[in-house]
Amino acid sequence: MNALLDELAWRGFLADTTDRPALADHLDAGPIRAYVGFDPTAPSIHMGNLVQLMLMRHLQRAGHHPILLVGGSTGLVGDPKGAERAMNPKDLVHAWAERIHDQVRKFVDFDGPAAAIMANNYDWTADVGVLDFLRDIGKHFPVNRMLDRQLIRDRLESGISYAEFSYVLLQSFDYLQLFRRYGCTLQSGGSDQWGNITAGVELIRRAEGARVHAIATPLLTKADGTKFGKTESGTVWLDPAMTSPYAFHQFFVNAEDSMVGAYLRIFSERGHEEIEELDRLTATAPHLRAAQHALADDITDLVHSVAEREAAVRAAEALFGRGDLRALDAATLESVVSELAPGDVASVDGQGPLVVDALVASRVVDSKGAARRAIAEGGAYLNNAKVMSADARLGPDDLLAGRWVLLRRGKKTVGAVQFLS
Repeated sequence: MNALLDELAWRGFLADTTDRPALADHLDAGPIRAYVGFDPTAPSIHMGNLVQLMLMRHLQRAGHHPILLVGGSTGLVGDPKGAERAMNPKDLVHAWAERIHDQVRKFVDFDGPAAAIMANNYDWTADVGVLDFLRDIGKHFPVNRMLDRQLIRDRLESGISYAEFSYVLLQSFDYLQLFRRYGCTLQSGGSDQWGNITAGVELIRRAEGARVHAIATPLLTKADGTKFGKTESGTVWLDPAMTSPYAFHQFFVNAEDSMVGAYLRIFSERGHEEIEELDRLTATAPHLRAAQHALADDITDLVHSVAEREAAVRAAEALFGRGDLRALDAATLESVVSELAPGDVASVDGQGPLVVDALVASRVVDSKGAARRAIAEGGAYLNNAKVMSADARLGPDDLLAGRWVLLRRGKKTVGAVQFLS
């Protein structure tokens, strides 16, 4: 059996494959070209997309050539998942495609013996006529088989447009074009794409008489079955302007013990022994959160940078009283505060607001009485300094970056306020 496929299986990348022995032989026969696609349905890719990029990194490390395809045309139509996708303006989709093009480039090497290739499917669909597409591509798709797909059956109940119904033809056409242009013989995607992926395999068999291959990765979830990469505030994006490096790092620090081993295998490139030792620590010393910190550090280094990861770690330490809040740069401080959903306080009659009112506004406590009790018990902190009096007021010297104040009750309950002058 192929060593690469064994490694991918151990790491949890293989939810499904076409004929695995044949795929193993194909990988053993020499360097191949494999592709994954990203539709520009937002200005950034997200954690689910990173699974595919990590798979491409493993393929490239084994000597194979990744092809990263941005869906400049498929992004205009929409894959029939969930509700009908909004039709975004063409200029917006193309702008998002450019942004995603720049994002995905950083995860693979475009030089060297296994150099990656960048592509956009708009290049081969923009000038294809409807009649030519129907004659050359549509004729290979039996409607009864399209209707038999579970995803389509589900959508028929609620309604599906012809545009989304036809998406499978466009994705299959991509595989055919990449086969013809670059000799691409492997496609990967999430398991929810398996019907589209195998349709491309079948199209190439029918149109070219050639055998190609496919891999589907599992859809990662949290322990409760909800979608991985989703938080209360929304999706975990790879764009730092949409999910800050601090929030990104914290998402993985907070990974569940029951899932962190699976996430490490997918998103970290540590070896088997090291990951298995982290598994052991999760089982025997879960309070250390060793696996979570290793995961958060590795993935933040990869997606953002070592410097951004170090800043995120310093910010978390400072937030919980183990570092200097005033040493944080304004951008890092603002990302921390934004995660805390700060309240607002303002001066009253020329005097700074009471710290008691700031504690309530930050939602660290739920009443002024609770704030006074926390102060009296020695458990209330202003910018990590213990609040000594219930009559204390905020002053200019208390402001971080000229506008923020961090408050804490005990060791773990933190909040923030913005001072409105």
